[in-house]
Amino acid sequence: MQIIAGKWKSVILYHLIHQDATRFSTLNKAIPSVSPRMLALQLAQLEADDVITKSAASIDGRATEYALTPFGATLAPVIDAMAVWGTAYNARLQKTTVS
Repeated sequence: MQIIAGKWKSVILYHLIHQDATRFSTLNKAIPSVSPRMLALQLAQLEADDVITKSAASIDGRATEYALTPFGATLAPVIDAMAVWGTAYNARLQKTTVS
Protein backbone atom coordinates (compact mmCIF):
# COMPACT_ATOMS: atom_id res chain seq x y z
CA MET A 1 0.00 0.00 0.00
CA GLN A 2 2.93 2.34 0.63
CA ILE A 3 3.69 2.45 -3.10
CA ILE A 4 0.33 4.01 -3.97
CA ALA A 5 -0.03 5.99 -0.74
CA GLY A 6 -0.11 9.70 -1.34
CA LYS A 7 -2.84 12.07 -2.37
CA TRP A 8 -2.10 12.03 -6.10
CA LYS A 9 -0.41 8.70 -6.88
CA SER A 10 -3.57 6.75 -7.66
CA VAL A 11 -4.83 9.60 -9.88
CA ILE A 12 -1.49 9.77 -11.71
CA LEU A 13 -1.50 6.00 -12.17
CA TYR A 14 -5.07 6.08 -13.48
CA HIS A 15 -4.01 8.50 -16.22
CA LEU A 16 -0.89 6.49 -17.08
CA ILE A 17 -2.90 3.25 -17.22
CA HIS A 18 -5.39 4.75 -19.68
CA GLN A 19 -2.86 6.54 -21.91
CA ASP A 20 0.36 5.59 -23.56
CA ALA A 21 3.55 7.34 -22.52
CA THR A 22 2.50 10.73 -21.22
CA ARG A 23 4.36 14.02 -20.93
CA PHE A 24 4.56 15.95 -17.70
CA SER A 25 2.54 18.83 -19.17
CA THR A 26 -0.24 16.46 -20.26
CA LEU A 27 -0.48 15.00 -16.77
CA ASN A 28 -0.45 18.46 -15.25
CA LYS A 29 -3.36 19.52 -17.48
CA ALA A 30 -5.27 16.29 -16.77
CA ILE A 31 -4.94 16.83 -13.01
CA PRO A 32 -5.34 20.61 -12.65
CA SER A 33 -5.65 20.61 -8.86
CA VAL A 34 -2.13 19.22 -8.32
CA SER A 35 0.72 21.72 -8.29
CA PRO A 36 3.62 21.10 -10.68
CA ARG A 37 5.95 20.67 -7.70
CA MET A 38 3.73 18.03 -6.08
CA LEU A 39 3.25 16.25 -9.41
CA ALA A 40 7.02 16.11 -9.91
CA LEU A 41 7.50 14.78 -6.37
CA GLN A 42 4.87 12.06 -6.77
CA LEU A 43 6.28 11.05 -10.17
CA ALA A 44 9.79 10.83 -8.70
CA GLN A 45 8.53 8.58 -5.91
CA LEU A 46 6.69 6.32 -8.36
CA GLU A 47 9.84 6.13 -10.47
CA ALA A 48 11.98 5.29 -7.41
CA ASP A 49 9.52 2.48 -6.59
CA ASP A 50 9.89 1.10 -10.16
CA VAL A 51 6.21 1.71 -10.92
CA ILE A 52 6.87 4.15 -13.78
CA THR A 53 9.73 5.04 -16.09
CA LYS A 54 10.88 8.48 -17.12
CA SER A 55 12.41 8.99 -20.55
CA ALA A 56 13.30 11.77 -22.95
CA ALA A 57 10.42 12.42 -25.32
CA SER A 58 12.32 14.51 -27.82
CA ILE A 59 15.70 14.54 -29.46
CA ASP A 60 16.87 17.57 -27.49
CA GLY A 61 15.85 15.84 -24.24
CA ARG A 62 13.83 18.77 -22.93
CA ALA A 63 10.46 17.02 -22.94
CA THR A 64 9.95 14.07 -20.62
CA GLU A 65 7.52 11.17 -20.92
CA TYR A 66 6.30 8.87 -18.20
CA ALA A 67 5.02 5.33 -18.69
CA LEU A 68 4.16 2.34 -16.55
CA THR A 69 6.76 -0.35 -15.99
CA PRO A 70 5.62 -3.98 -16.26
CA PHE A 71 5.46 -3.97 -12.44
CA GLY A 72 3.39 -0.77 -12.52
CA ALA A 73 1.00 -2.32 -15.04
CA THR A 74 0.10 -4.96 -12.44
CA LEU A 75 -1.59 -2.16 -10.49
CA ALA A 76 -4.14 -1.57 -13.28
CA PRO A 77 -6.87 -3.83 -11.82
CA VAL A 78 -6.45 -2.22 -8.40
CA ILE A 79 -6.55 1.36 -9.72
CA ASP A 80 -9.50 0.58 -12.00
CA ALA A 81 -11.40 -0.99 -9.08
CA MET A 82 -10.71 2.13 -7.02
CA ALA A 83 -12.05 4.30 -9.87
CA VAL A 84 -15.26 2.23 -10.09
CA TRP A 85 -15.70 2.47 -6.32
CA GLY A 86 -15.07 6.23 -6.40
CA THR A 87 -17.70 6.72 -9.10
CA ALA A 88 -20.25 4.72 -7.09
CA TYR A 89 -19.37 6.63 -3.93
CA ASN A 90 -19.77 10.00 -5.67
CA ALA A 91 -23.16 8.91 -7.05
CA ARG A 92 -24.24 7.87 -3.57
CA LEU A 93 -23.05 11.19 -2.17
CA GLN A 94 -25.02 13.05 -4.85
CA LYS A 95 -28.20 11.16 -3.88
CA THR A 96 -27.68 11.97 -0.21
CA THR A 97 -27.00 15.64 -0.93
CA VAL A 98 -30.05 16.01 -3.19
CA SER A 99 -32.43 14.28 -0.75
